[in-house]
Amino acid sequence: MQQRRPGFPARIPLVSGAAKPMAAPPARAAGFPAAALPTGLGLDSAAVRARMVQRLGAAGITMPKVLEAMGAVERHRFVDSGLVNQAYEDTSLPIGLGQTISKPSIVARMAELLLGAELVRTSGSLGRVLEIGTGCGYQAAVLSRLVREVYSIERLRGLHDKARAHLRPLRLANVHLLFGDGMLGFVQGAPYAGIVAAAGGSAIPPQWCEQLAVGGRLVAPIAGADGRQMLLVVDKTAHGLKQTVLESVHFVPLKSGVA
Repeated sequence: MQQRRPGFPARIPLVSGAAKPMAAPPARAAGFPAAALPTGLGLDSAAVRARMVQRLGAAGITMPKVLEAMGAVERHRFVDSGLVNQAYEDTSLPIGLGQTISKPSIVARMAELLLGAELVRTSGSLGRVLEIGTGCGYQAAVLSRLVREVYSIERLRGLHDKARAHLRPLRLANVHLLFGDGMLGFVQGAPYAGIVAAAGGSAIPPQWCEQLAVGGRLVAPIAGADGRQMLLVVDKTAHGLKQTVLESVHFVPLKSGVA
């Protein structure tokens, strides 16, 4: 029997804090960049963000909807005030508790890879996506503009609370934040059309592949025997799993448990 989608608040062992339903975000205006972009905190974020998007396009990000999403989400709202002037540089930045916000190019790259899933080619869109490692909430905000629903799980209570504070003003009704062990995934929301991880281990947890829908795609860093991380794409087909190893990346280590 088909599994029922979790409601609000979503409840799993050691998990709490699902986002409350909020009003849908305003419709995007036609053209690019997407939406009427407000002035940022202490800087002209719309102009700076537009230049960031241009650099992403020049670096090889080709999907217009990904570029639009990157142009619409104000990255400076997800970093500490002392780092605001670096918010639109293509670099990772510390967000506390030994974690980082991924650089814009990797967020865009992973989003574009997710949208290459077979389910997108057959249905025209990506449905429910599981994000492992909410961090400060930036990638969840970007994904909210690209997929139907985002379930994002974070193992560090401090970051889970920080992400909630960052996302609450954006009123993203399709983003659900969970506190728990991301290595276990979130079985109550499965199957997922896509799974994306912002931390890398030596192997992909089997729960992730089990919770991935047929036709879905998993994008995650994976560490080799030498400790270096590569970007891994796993496509789930009716005949099994197909793995593709891509470029070198650098993410924080994947850990189990909550803290």
